[in-house]
Amino acid sequence: MRTVELAGKSVPVIGQGTWRMGENPEARRDEVAALRLGIAQGLTLIDTAEMYGEGGAESVVGEAIRGHHDEVFIVSKVYPHNASRQGTVAACERSLKRLGVGCIDLYLLHWRGQYPLSETLEAFERLREAGKIGRWGVSNFDVADLQALANPDCATNQVLYNPQARGIEFDLLPWSREQRLPTMAYCPIAQGGQLLSSPVFQQIAERHQVTPAQVCLAWVLRQEGVIAIPKAVSPQHVRLNAAAANLRLSAQDLAAIDQACPPPLRKQPLSMV
Repeated sequence: MRTVELAGKSVPVIGQGTWRMGENPEARRDEVAALRLGIAQGLTLIDTAEMYGEGGAESVVGEAIRGHHDEVFIVSKVYPHNASRQGTVAACERSLKRLGVGCIDLYLLHWRGQYPLSETLEAFERLREAGKIGRWGVSNFDVADLQALANPDCATNQVLYNPQARGIEFDLLPWSREQRLPTMAYCPIAQGGQLLSSPVFQQIAERHQVTPAQVCLAWVLRQEGVIAIPKAVSPQHVRLNAAAANLRLSAQDLAAIDQACPPPLRKQPLSMV
């Protein structure tokens, strides 16, 4: 598995997302099994948040990593409405309990909210000094937000990025690369649907004997310093996601995708899901 440096550690370029996990008790066994299979496949970075299933996804992750704490890199996020000085600390404590760990490797502000960034960062530093988190970062921040943050200790920015959502290529990705700030791409296959049924992605997939979803992942990972965190529950999709790390797209492939999904020519509002 290819790796990239994140928060001072070497992590796989493809991790495991958990959005929408923990919402259906009947799906819990499959979700836990999928995460465990992913760990075995080398997808040891697991991304979650207190927002996902209102803590349900963190609980699923906690069950999946039981006995494997030393093998995984856990990312979680605090709700903006909890991101005050005291609220951030309390939210982190709840996440730690659900995850069943003593330290969250990387803790993110899910998006900017009502509290000044200085309050949230003060809480992050308290948590880091107490050994509750390893590093901290942000999610859904545009260039102006990162400039307002103006803190070199920020370890990552997690944003929406896939062939249908390329706005960050105009300014955010270049700026982040210049600052050596890794980018985590959520929804890297655009939640499936229309994109995966596109003739262009199907043709490229046939050429490489892979799936359109794997083409999407390889496309996202063509950028240096980018980590993709797709969600998968079926064993087949977990294995396909892991295998996508080895797929290299040709110049012909990339040109075809550019024609079908053109890159941005001007500044665009930051897309969020």
